[in-house]
Amino acid sequence: QVQLVESGGGLVQAGGSLRLSCAASGTASRLDVMGWFHQAPGKQRELVADMAYTGSANYAGSVQGRFTISRDHAKNTAYLQMNSLKPEDTGLYYCRGVKMVGATPNNYWGQGTQVTVSS
Repeated sequence: QVQLVESGGGLVQAGGSLRLSCAASGTASRLDVMGWFHQAPGKQRELVADMAYTGSANYAGSVQGRFTISRDHAKNTAYLQMNSLKPEDTGLYYCRGVKMVGATPNNYWGQGTQVTVSS
């Protein structure tokens, strides 16, 4: 069983920066994809960015140029560097890990970390 633990959330003023971390444990082999999702109050969870084990990354248009996802394979950890934060970035940020078993993706989620951006 894979466990994901996020950290790094907090309160920041608009224009500031935060770095989120997601540490994976309980797996002896790699996670094929690790990514970050944002859930604003009263809204659905949406993809922010994800990165394959190969390093290929995808970003939501709203964070392109402001957020950067990275992975440290030695530490089995994914990071989300968030710069130029806006009040609309406020919400819970969840880490998701995907492990392919054959053609079937197994999804794992962290508990979420709160990010609050004040105007």
